[in-house]
Amino acid sequence: MGRDKATLVVDGATLAARAASVLGAVAAPCVEVGPGVSGLDSVWEDPPGDGPLSALVAGIAAVGLASPALVVACDLPRLDSELLSWLRDHPSEASVVPMWKHRPQPLCARWSPAALSTAGDLVQEGERSMQALLEASEILLVTPPPELAVGLVDVDTPADLDAV
Repeated sequence: MGRDKATLVVDGATLAARAASVLGAVAAPCVEVGPGVSGLDSVWEDPPGDGPLSALVAGIAAVGLASPALVVACDLPRLDSELLSWLRDHPSEASVVPMWKHRPQPLCARWSPAALSTAGDLVQEGERSMQALLEASEILLVTPPPELAVGLVDVDTPADLDAV
């Protein structure tokens, strides 16, 4: 993208502030892993920029969570509370990971306590990608209803941003 996606503005709000607002409407406690641009309390993974798996571990450590956790990346400009509520309230005991364009979206998912523990173990072993967590955890891949799936549209390029 060429710049910090968290600071991109869509519909008058930064992506980070928007994600924080939507997440805060359906879950608590909430924490940002990053430079503190969302308005939430923030922490850094160690070392900063170490990757999404390390960020997940840092966020969970910061809130001391022992229950399922919603994990949300900031680059989802159409994310809404209905999608997050649907994930949060899914009856599965496993982690619930939505599919978008035939790929799992682990950075907009509900992770089980067992998976969160596994994430910490994986980071200790040197893993840094969410793919490692997908492979090491019991997950349920789900296809959101079409009216909710639009919340999974992410922005990775300037063209993606223009499209939203």
